[in-house]
Amino acid sequence: MKILILRFSSIGDIVLTTPVIRCLKLQLHGCKLHYCTKESYKSILEANPYIDKFHFLKEDVNELTEELKSEKFDLIIDLHNNLRTYRIKSALKTTSKSYNKLNIEKWLLVNLKIDRMPAMHIVDRYMATVEHLAVNYDGIGLDYFIPSKDNYSISNLSATFQSGFVVFAIGGQHETKKLPIAKMIELVSKIRKPIVLVGGKEDIENGNILANIDSNKILTLCGKLNLNQSASVIQQSDKVYTHDTGMMHVAAAFRKEVICIWGNTVPEFGMYPFQTKHTNLEIQGLSCRPCSKIGFDKCPKGHFNCMNLQEFTTI
Repeated sequence: MKILILRFSSIGDIVLTTPVIRCLKLQLHGCKLHYCTKESYKSILEANPYIDKFHFLKEDVNELTEELKSEKFDLIIDLHNNLRTYRIKSALKTTSKSYNKLNIEKWLLVNLKIDRMPAMHIVDRYMATVEHLAVNYDGIGLDYFIPSKDNYSISNLSATFQSGFVVFAIGGQHETKKLPIAKMIELVSKIRKPIVLVGGKEDIENGNILANIDSNKILTLCGKLNLNQSASVIQQSDKVYTHDTGMMHVAAAFRKEVICIWGNTVPEFGMYPFQTKHTNLEIQGLSCRPCSKIGFDKCPKGHFNCMNLQEFTTI
């Protein structure tokens, strides 16, 4: 059986598809498993041993569709379920299963604060797409495979970090998912262990501000590592502090204890750390929260209470 999995983005969403990949490959003996994502995210799965072939969305979805047509798939598992994947499925004319995005339930929670979301993780909703194949979740959790070239040696770190450290992933795709810098400063002041900061180039400035508080205790690697190298640092850490971002799910894949800081989004959307010890830091009872299922560049209300009211007493 030849199967195509579709999931174009983003980091966390792709990591959350890994149980489907593993369970299909190990339970459907002899199946050929292809995975289609955006080219910019290929590093997340490049070392995954359960994937036989990749296809990448670049600019032209029609060009990708022609490539996929030539493969003659027996089944498409659509774990993105948007307009582009609909176009691909329609063009390929192949049996497909799509995961339920629960758009109505999310709309009700965001706009009317009516919680009709099922008490289930998105991994379980992903796994429902393969139940008809008698493929069942194996209980193992998420996967993240780091290519050998990207293994980061902690011998690169100073002696302060050799006996253990925590990671603070300071980034986030949207500003309303991230602590303001003043609250980040407050958080790192409460953490007793050495701290390694990870993030992208857009996080360099905040990383430098935090590292300058205490250069012996806080090391910033923001903008210095690729995604897999950052994942390698997380793999070797004792604990991970993170916003609601892809690094939260990378940490969960390595079974790390996760302290997750929630702003405008909520765990009820079903994307909290999966099968790992975790603590959710969130301001309960705000009438404006959640204000989005994704995020904004700034707080729509102007007060940003979901982050500004955070207190770090259980870290």
